[in-house]
Amino acid sequence: MDTIHQGTHKDPAGSTQLYLRIAEIHDDVVVLKNGGLRAVLEVDSVNVNLKSEDEQNALTAAYQNFLNSLEFPIQIVMRSKKLDISNYLATLKNAGKKQKNEILKNQITEYSEYIRRLVEFADIMEKTFYVVVPYDSVSSTSVSMFQNFWSFIHPTDTQSAFEKRKKEFITFNKKLEQNVEQVEGSLENCGLKTRRLATAELIQLFYGIYNPLTARNEKVDELTKLDLADAQVA
Repeated sequence: MDTIHQGTHKDPAGSTQLYLRIAEIHDDVVVLKNGGLRAVLEVDSVNVNLKSEDEQNALTAAYQNFLNSLEFPIQIVMRSKKLDISNYLATLKNAGKKQKNEILKNQITEYSEYIRRLVEFADIMEKTFYVVVPYDSVSSTSVSMFQNFWSFIHPTDTQSAFEKRKKEFITFNKKLEQNVEQVEGSLENCGLKTRRLATAELIQLFYGIYNPLTARNEKVDELTKLDLADAQVA
């Protein structure tokens, strides 16, 4: 089971983790320090301006019904970041190496360099939309602000506490799945395609959010090959 949780290494960078709400990421779920669970759905966008008036009205009505049907809060997030075409450039580079025709090989090299410069200097941005689906137990919502702060400053863990969290996770995760299914179904009625982020994708997402500059140069595409139990969010 792929898992990410905050390490206990006593280093300056690790001290900031005490103030993050995330405790663990596993089983495609973000586990908060107060016990709350979060699933993240990536949602495709729709250009409403390209729709007819009747289609626009139908989309608006479907979205209103979606919001009115919710019995729990959701978070809608739009993330804007510089377009990353490193994988595409790597594919072109490999194609150039395999090309035996020198003319075509040079054309591929020139094209890849042109695309790289275009994206770099034009500062092309990529927008991604997410819907965060929660499940919060009574115990997670009843924790006071002081208790939350104290747990951040003095994190403790025992085997019994771990076993208790494990049992609670199984129970609460089933209820989270119900919330996810409801949101996915309602968004599909709006003509929106959704895709739930897996564990590795969630780690990549938060790694990029908390380390925006580092993430541009240090990729985490092969997280599934790492020992995620010792990985750190920031």
